[in-house]
Amino acid sequence: MPLVRIDVNAGRGPEELAAISRSIHDAILAEYGIPERDYFHIVTEHSEGQIYAQDAGLGFERTSNVVMIQIFTQEGRSGEAKQSLFAAIADRLGGVGVAGEDVFLGYVENTASDWSFGFGRAQYVTGELAVPSK
Repeated sequence: MPLVRIDVNAGRGPEELAAISRSIHDAILAEYGIPERDYFHIVTEHSEGQIYAQDAGLGFERTSNVVMIQIFTQEGRSGEAKQSLFAAIADRLGGVGVAGEDVFLGYVENTASDWSFGFGRAQYVTGELAVPSK
């Protein structure tokens, strides 16, 4: 169950924002085999000058169409699985007009006891939800 935060510069329409979110979700579905309804995204638009995203010295330029993604998920996936997810996200975002150099992704892992889906309970710990195995 990833929680995905998506930060973009203002100016995209609702359909484009939905397509970006859906593309990321579809990549996670395909790569990690999570249930369709594990769809938890927060999309935030920022005014000009509120997102800074340089190239970290890699020698390319980002545009104002940068999409900054933070994925919060449970630990346990291999480095190979993560790399495959990163590639799938970039590929799917390319399909909705986001260039590869404009995809920035941070991946944060935690444990089953770090999640509550409501009612003040950690459902992975109580057994109400099965801990993802993939």
